[in-house]
Amino acid sequence: MMTSLVIPTDAPVVYGPLQGQWTVADWEALPDDGNRYEIIDGVLYMSTAPSFFHQWIIFRFHELIGFPARQQGFGYGIGAPIGLFMPGCDPVQPDYVFVRKENADIIRERRIIGVPDLIVEVMSPGSVNYDDDVKKKAYAGAGVPEYALVNPRARLLKLYVLDAGEYPEPRIFNEGESMTFVCLPSIALRIGDLFADSPDTTL
Repeated sequence: MMTSLVIPTDAPVVYGPLQGQWTVADWEALPDDGNRYEIIDGVLYMSTAPSFFHQWIIFRFHELIGFPARQQGFGYGIGAPIGLFMPGCDPVQPDYVFVRKENADIIRERRIIGVPDLIVEVMSPGSVNYDDDVKKKAYAGAGVPEYALVNPRARLLKLYVLDAGEYPEPRIFNEGESMTFVCLPSIALRIGDLFADSPDTTL
């Protein structure tokens, strides 16, 4: 049976179950073709290779958040591709994931099996609704404490903090502002530093 992948971007037809019926086993059988495949509530989503600027921002998260957190013994940050398995999200491949040291037992069997302390997604032109609607609802449902959404076009970061199983209105930090994550209160991030010095800012 063939299934057409139309969310979040136009995508090729692949062989597999009907949308809404995809499983981890089906995901494991997908080809390693350079695309990123994710399953949310049984629906298969695909995104193509991101831009240099998109990857630069993730690299800067490594530099500005992941490396200091590791050096200070707070936990572990990792960028995509990495399989993350949570309730209703099996799997997803967020752009960046942080797991505090005390929760490191969820990092096992080559993957992250459990709920991380922080998920970061960098918005691409074709993923706006996917990141700020589908994934936001899925991550809240899975119980992700913090979800950060970086908008490279607007040069801002939106931070959603879980409250009673939902994400209320986010805190918005602009390019000239600094912020800290709840899970890493001693590491300040200046939003503009995420975008600085990239040789190409094409979206």
